[in-house]
Amino acid sequence: MEATVKFYEIETGKPIVVMNEEDMKELGVHVGDRIKISKGKSSVTAIIDATTSIVSQGEIAVFEEVKKELALARNDVVNIIEAPRPKSIEFIKKKLKGQHLHGHEIISIVQDIVDNNLSDVELTALVVASYIKGYDMDETVALTQAIVETGEQIDFGDEVVDKHCIGGVAGNRTTMIVVPIICAAGLTMPKTSSRAITSPAGTADTMEVLAKVNFSIKELKEIVKKTGGCIVWGGAVNLAPADDKIIKVEYPLSIDPEGQVLASVMAKKKSVGSDYLIIDIPVGKGAKIEDMETAHHLARKFIQLGERLEIKTKCIVSDGSSPIGMGIGPALEARDVLLCLEGRGPSDLTNKSIDLAAAVLELAGKARVGEGRDMAEKILKSGQAKEKMMEIIEAQGGNPNITPETVALGKYTYDVLSARTGKVNSIDSKTISKIARASGAPKDHGGGIDLKACVGDDVEEGGILYTIHSSNESKLEDAIKLAQQLTPIRVGGLILEEVT
Repeated sequence: MEATVKFYEIETGKPIVVMNEEDMKELGVHVGDRIKISKGKSSVTAIIDATTSIVSQGEIAVFEEVKKELALARNDVVNIIEAPRPKSIEFIKKKLKGQHLHGHEIISIVQDIVDNNLSDVELTALVVASYIKGYDMDETVALTQAIVETGEQIDFGDEVVDKHCIGGVAGNRTTMIVVPIICAAGLTMPKTSSRAITSPAGTADTMEVLAKVNFSIKELKEIVKKTGGCIVWGGAVNLAPADDKIIKVEYPLSIDPEGQVLASVMAKKKSVGSDYLIIDIPVGKGAKIEDMETAHHLARKFIQLGERLEIKTKCIVSDGSSPIGMGIGPALEARDVLLCLEGRGPSDLTNKSIDLAAAVLELAGKARVGEGRDMAEKILKSGQAKEKMMEIIEAQGGNPNITPETVALGKYTYDVLSARTGKVNSIDSKTISKIARASGAPKDHGGGIDLKACVGDDVEEGGILYTIHSSNESKLEDAIKLAQQLTPIRVGGLILEEVT
């Protein structure tokens, strides 16, 4: 069948076309099926959607991905034939039945994910199957290796170290303190980090306040060669494209299949050649992991997977019951980091960063067991870590003379006051993060929450609990309304609510 091209100038992330229902009947295809579109010697397989009015018979509407792939011009005529369903769909159905997948079957699925051969429905079926039926360790290893092999890989040489945090704790920006400590100690730490999905800031968002985070692999290698480390956005270097596509399906479902979590973390570490890895697993109400039993189970799985991948792995279970640091939001967290590097930052953020750096130093053999903390603390207090961070910032195109006081915060502010005198009993990370996001973070780098009280602090009635920052008056009003509805900081008393 031949059809005349018309354009939908929209990017969808995968090859999609829209056909008239009558043409689909003639071709014998249905919504969600695939067709092969050819122009000259070039061809692309795309997933079909249908319409009865917008696209006339004899026409085919293509989105940006198909347009670019075939270098199409408006009113070009293309040839269309039915394309077979990917073989990997049978393997997804196999997992839905709870059956074990072999390595070649998992590779087939992952390759089809990367090549955009699976529809959203089919990819969702895979995520649901992995959540309900789970992966055993052999499957998890195969999934990790397949994600690595279908993305970019970077060789940074020997003795490469890394860290990862499971997340869920507001303000937990330890990476930006650990990296300069470790690099100042002479180890290589190329840190690829994520942007925020549900939080007010990811490490990449926070680092972007101080320097650029989007680099090519060539540029990344030059930065690491010059400074020993980096703090960049992993999405810019295409390290694990299959994982990124799977996460987009997991997010609206709010599910994190264990095998996928393990593979997601370890594939990105394997892609940059990590030899040693510290994983921070925060535990507490509001964190992703809320009980010690689950934390220990996950830690054992990470260590076991690390052994199979030849990455020496150690897990640290940390307190995730309240935010770390005082700032929540990109600029506020960047300010905390700079203050810690100068020796005058929040003590909880400083101490946790030193503990994690110590674990890295000992795991990599740079310090003897029990001596890593002294080494890390000495590097921080001597100013070596700050000096190294400024080198990294400059290498990534930032201003090496930036100070905590010159970090630009949202100019519109509102103080949330305590309704009573007492001791701060708890600060809920999820709730405080919602208010920070309402203020505009992470898109608005200057938006967020500046905590004025920590757990255990005594506060007076009318005292400031936290200040909301925003670069937009309307966003500030949204955050204020949310703050009035929620109670992220509880002061005095142990009664949470009355039920009648």
